[in-house]
Amino acid sequence: MLRWTVHLEGGPRRVNHAAVAVGHRVYSFGGYCSGEDYETLRQIDVHIFNAVSLRWTKLPPVRPAVRGQAPVVPYMRYGHSTVLIDDTVFLWGGRNDTEGACNVLYAFDVNTHKWSTPRVSGTVPGARDGHSACVLGKIMYIFGGYEQLADCFSNDIHKLDTSTMTWTLVCTKGNPARWRDFHSATMLGNHMYVFGGRADRFGPFHSNNEIYCNRIRVFDTRTEAWLDCPHTPVLPEGRRSHSAFGYNGELYIFGGYNARLNRHFHDLWKFNPGSFTWKKIEPKGKGPCPRRRQCCCIVGDKIVLFGGTSPSPEEGLGDEFDLIDHSDLHILDFSPSLKTLCKLAVIQYNLDQSCLPHDISSGQFCLLERFL
Repeated sequence: MLRWTVHLEGGPRRVNHAAVAVGHRVYSFGGYCSGEDYETLRQIDVHIFNAVSLRWTKLPPVRPAVRGQAPVVPYMRYGHSTVLIDDTVFLWGGRNDTEGACNVLYAFDVNTHKWSTPRVSGTVPGARDGHSACVLGKIMYIFGGYEQLADCFSNDIHKLDTSTMTWTLVCTKGNPARWRDFHSATMLGNHMYVFGGRADRFGPFHSNNEIYCNRIRVFDTRTEAWLDCPHTPVLPEGRRSHSAFGYNGELYIFGGYNARLNRHFHDLWKFNPGSFTWKKIEPKGKGPCPRRRQCCCIVGDKIVLFGGTSPSPEEGLGDEFDLIDHSDLHILDFSPSLKTLCKLAVIQYNLDQSCLPHDISSGQFCLLERFL
């Protein structure tokens, strides 16, 4: 029974951030919030969400080991990517309004909360933002994005072998996916599934003739080939800056934005790789409002989704410019417990809570009441 079970407010107000799940905790790195100063260079911030206590904490700034010497910490940025391999979060790419895009690899130890810049070799990808990153074993795959030096969209695939810290530009076979940014790439088995993103009708350079592809492209990591894919009868609208995740061998996408339609989404779709079909999913409960540039992470059977930006309800310059940044968090539960369902029923039907045990009649009831 797929259900939205939790809605919290008051977390970090972040857009275009990046996050990973580590056990029952979600680590969120950077992003931006409208109105904040992004011209002054400062350390990237790290917020941690505890999916058990449903509480946010923020790590303190890193102090220099040597007085007068700047610590090794990535600068605040947006449009970057993060992946988890063993106990290390690898952060790559993204941009800042002062420094521009970055192609330095940073490593964050989840046990010590210390940053480092591993020494790498090979063909390092050009600085960019809006790319995707996913993992197969010890290898991180980077696809697409908007390259700063070339000033164009990319459709290259680079991979980083974290056991040797070697970058490789993959010489792919087959018909490659179109140049794009702010798409999603999700690893299911040995295949990387690419969906959506912003592209240009006439090629890799941005000519303001944007298109939003809604067809899945599949890259086989074993043969390093783009596969020919059948057409699907039902398709979600093309979009960028959506969320995507894999669960039980299937691909899910949520939200996003299509500038040609001037529309933000809050729909949930499921893609089955076996039958190569899409299906729109309607979870129970009240989900997030239409939005883009949010983050989502899998914690057990739950999807933790937070942040992003949505159109302002007030009249203004239109969806592209008049936006509200979110500090909320939602949990989509694939397998809600009987205890959770009972709590929701008690709140929904306003039943007497006085006879319930203290541990389930106080704190978490208050949190669930915000949801309903």
